[in-house]
Amino acid sequence: MNLCYFDAFSGISGDMTVGALIDAGADVRALTEALDSLGTNATFRFEKTKRRGMAASKFSVDAQDEKKHRHLHHIVDMIEKSALSQRARKNALLVFERLAEAEATVHGTEIRKVHFHEVGAVDSIADICGACVALDLLHVEAVATSPVNVGSGTVNTEHGVLPVPAPATAQLLKNRPIYSRGPAMELTTPTGAALVSALSREFGPMPAMSISSIGYGAGDRDFPEHANILRATIGRLSGAAEENTVAVIEANIDDSTPEVLGYALERLIEAGALDASFEPIYMKKNRPGTLLRVIARPEDREALAAIVLAETSTLGLRIHSAERRVQSREFVEVATPHGVVRMKVAGHGGYAPEYEDCRTLAIAAGVPLRQIVAEANHEYLKNRK
Repeated sequence: MNLCYFDAFSGISGDMTVGALIDAGADVRALTEALDSLGTNATFRFEKTKRRGMAASKFSVDAQDEKKHRHLHHIVDMIEKSALSQRARKNALLVFERLAEAEATVHGTEIRKVHFHEVGAVDSIADICGACVALDLLHVEAVATSPVNVGSGTVNTEHGVLPVPAPATAQLLKNRPIYSRGPAMELTTPTGAALVSALSREFGPMPAMSISSIGYGAGDRDFPEHANILRATIGRLSGAAEENTVAVIEANIDDSTPEVLGYALERLIEAGALDASFEPIYMKKNRPGTLLRVIARPEDREALAAIVLAETSTLGLRIHSAERRVQSREFVEVATPHGVVRMKVAGHGGYAPEYEDCRTLAIAAGVPLRQIVAEANHEYLKNRK
């Protein structure tokens, strides 16, 4: 799979995204032709520049746009009538729909009644459509994003001065990892937030990949603290069948009984934990204790953390992100003298009988578990030949 990973260490905006993808190799002529087909009568500039000594590409839109307020259906009509490829059109519509949902939530109205203000302007329409076209030109099949630096301070909007992140930006990045660092200003715009919110399959560290190209998109300002750029890394994912970011929840416990801990582990697994385990440790004052570690999907993190706090005696826990890779695997059935057992077969050739199948057959036949396991392995190897 061809993936684009955005490093949003200086935030992200629509023009920075297009600049980074152009810098990574997207064809400028093809992109310009696609944007011209939107019928905005705007002109587009692609310039080489530097931010804190780092070479980057700057994307700019020159437009005489008198109509600042647009409804979603106006923008959808522009995109549907354009010459954007099917995939670029689909992604652009998805971004605007996600943006409309966020605006509707913020203003307490229906999606169809949402007025796009700054984001309805020609430059923002070109930014979103341009980013989707550039991703398609680079044959990107998936997008991932780092934790997003949103900036701080305040920003001037159609609704007056508001805190950073702006309400729509905050809504779009809900349940995504964000932080604030650098100058007191808006670093992530609603346009940039909408792009990564709609298109990114995950947020976190860079996945294992073979890099084919790297591009840098320049922001408007040149900060003294850091290079105001967005990095886009394009490449192929490694051979792992599944690569994603998981949440690791940990707690040190020294005053819960084995019964309570065992029950908590059962609750966590039933609630969707990918894995949960105990590890004996020595805590402060040389107290023997237990380290509870839970591996969770990001979307299950809060629910599982709540179970840990409710079902154990701990008063606090630690949560951090980790990269998870899973080899491809499949199940095949083998017929043993005592019944059918499913064998888990990994992509690299490793295999193992399914424990629950072996356990069920061992209990039913009244034979040792290891005998069922040996029979299943024997049958699998015999049939594989």
